[in-house]
Amino acid sequence: MPRINPDTLNLEEQVIRTNKVQKTHKGGRTLSWNALVAVGDYNGHVGVGLGKARAIPDAIRKGVEAAKKNIMRVPLVGSTIPHEALAHWGSSQVLLKPASPGTGVVAGGAVRPILELAGVKDVLAKSLGSRNPINTAWATLECLKQFKRAEQVSEARGVPVEEMVPWLAREMAAQEAAGVAAGEPAAVEEEVSGGGDAADQA
Repeated sequence: MPRINPDTLNLEEQVIRTNKVQKTHKGGRTLSWNALVAVGDYNGHVGVGLGKARAIPDAIRKGVEAAKKNIMRVPLVGSTIPHEALAHWGSSQVLLKPASPGTGVVAGGAVRPILELAGVKDVLAKSLGSRNPINTAWATLECLKQFKRAEQVSEARGVPVEEMVPWLAREMAAQEAAGVAAGEPAAVEEEVSGGGDAADQA
């Protein structure tokens, strides 16, 4: 997968979770923080990173830098995902299913902010197994990596898109017909207005 330049995107960041960690040394305990951060442009690009530092601001900054290095492209079909996906990371599992327009993002925990930053507006998500935020976030990214468009699958199989997903072909044809029907009155108006100008000039 080619690396995406984060400087070309209008990214927004969101802190998913911060965690305090104490490590015991001979001289006492050392306090540090880790921050799980997600970045995205709400238009098909998202990345997640984990930062660790002695202070929360430094941990968040490191998390943002790590997330920008892991930005990935998420294929979308309208406002939802192309197909169902199930992935696991450690003992966490995440299941994503497409949803009809108006459903919203039915998800919680670390899954919700990642999907929202990716630009998914309608989706059904379920977290299975362990609900550790870090493992859940990585499992969500594994789900997003599985998504493929119908054009990519049809090219790999050598089968036309119309045979694989006939409903998509019908929907595209209906959209084209609606676009042509909506464009016809505008063309007539231009002709009428143009004729009127010519008559006025004459």
